[in-house]
Amino acid sequence: MKLCSFTKDGQSSYGLVAGGGIIDLGKRFEARTLRDFLAEERLDAARDFENLPIDHAFDDVTHDPVIPNPDKIICVGLNFHTHIEETGREETTFPVLFARYSGSQVGHRSALIKPVESDMFDYEGEVAVIIGREGRRISEDTALDHVAGYACYNDASVRDWQKHSHQFMPGKTFAGTGGFGPWMVTADEIPDPTEMRLQTRLNGQTVQDTSLSLLVASIPRLISYCSTILPLLPGDVIVSGTPGGVGARRSPPLWMKAGDVCEVEVSGIGTLTNPVQAEVA
Repeated sequence: MKLCSFTKDGQSSYGLVAGGGIIDLGKRFEARTLRDFLAEERLDAARDFENLPIDHAFDDVTHDPVIPNPDKIICVGLNFHTHIEETGREETTFPVLFARYSGSQVGHRSALIKPVESDMFDYEGEVAVIIGREGRRISEDTALDHVAGYACYNDASVRDWQKHSHQFMPGKTFAGTGGFGPWMVTADEIPDPTEMRLQTRLNGQTVQDTSLSLLVASIPRLISYCSTILPLLPGDVIVSGTPGGVGARRSPPLWMKAGDVCEVEVSGIGTLTNPVQAEVA
């Protein structure tokens, strides 16, 4: 089952993606957002609507980030050996974590915004893990029971600002730089996330290509570790890390610029597409 968040005629909602369109769940359930819907554990109820006629054509809405208002977005750095090697860093004992803010995200087909402050705008294709059931100190053995679904993510980064200090955050949460979509696929359709294949394409050229089996810290490990720090809540997002092939480590560097189109495709999920637009000062 595919679930998305969207805006139509100024009204935000969420729905089932089916038959080339969207079945609007927001007008059929009291939950105001997809995050609230997950918190109410209504996924099974949503399946009763899968065969209804669509309410909106998929192309006739503005696609919002899958979870527009998560309590937290926890991003993971240096979580593929290929990316560790290209950065010249050493593998760490524990996951490298940093935060994004919800206001930095955009949905499918919305523009990633290259800020006026930098020309070092880089892509990072990743898989987002969306939490469906609250938990604290979750064991790795039961971690996947807490997953509502998975989505594509582009953790686009402003590299020179990322390097202003030892903390990644300045380059990782500029407005309009986190692509999140086009929808989430529920976890029952992806029983083994290690089988997912992740590809990133810039203007049709494949620049990243890997398997989720090659994560340094697995998705269960990330859930367990993050939930030890603080409770994970329905709608929380863990962005699991990018593989090697980022633009900053190419020779010459490959930066995203206005007019480019970046795609993140994950097998079993779909393709997140974002044009790139220069910010107007």
